[in-house]
Amino acid sequence: MGELIVDKNLLNKTYVFEDREDAGKKLALFLTPFIDKDTIVLAIPSGGVPVGLEIAKFHKIPFDLILVKKLTFPWNTEAGFGAISIEGDYRLNPEIVEYTGLTEDIINKQKEKTINVLKERNKLFRKGKPFPDLTGKKVIIVDDGLASGYTMLTAIDMVKRKNPREIIVAVPTCSTSAVEKVLPYVDKLVCLNLRSSYPYAVADAYVNWYDLSNEDVLRYLENINY
Repeated sequence: MGELIVDKNLLNKTYVFEDREDAGKKLALFLTPFIDKDTIVLAIPSGGVPVGLEIAKFHKIPFDLILVKKLTFPWNTEAGFGAISIEGDYRLNPEIVEYTGLTEDIINKQKEKTINVLKERNKLFRKGKPFPDLTGKKVIIVDDGLASGYTMLTAIDMVKRKNPREIIVAVPTCSTSAVEKVLPYVDKLVCLNLRSSYPYAVADAYVNWYDLSNEDVLRYLENINY
């Protein structure tokens, strides 16, 4: 079981960050005791990119993307039943799969479709460059929040196969249910704004919230200048 580190001043509060950049700056400062010379930030697109960049810029450490994505229903692209990585690591939400009666055939088709989207993102965002060597590294996996936890769990699975020294999940906001799922698989989980309220929405931590487009992500990536 990993160590949970939260900002007690932000427990169960809403609208505590102006936007993702503000959240990233605050999270960067909070992470200071855990950064060393072998630390790398891996951000989950799209929302994790501005957060992760602020951390990497503040500490002047390497930054890259870890390409994982929610697995969505063929009939509802907003709702998910798990997540998958570009390398095929995946996690399914068993309760939702059972409740909706998803067949293995539908699941496999959605997995294949999602990996193809991730491959396109790899070309667009990372220009197809090789994934960084994580051997012996302290890896900080960043997103703009943890709701269900399945996307982050998938990212953790991908990172674990690459022999890091330590895995830290760092997010501005998280639900208690997601923490319970993720904490057993990491060394540390750093979350500024832990909320136990139900229903939980990542967006409720932000005054200014909107979905980031591919163009938004590219603008952030083009401005890496540290």
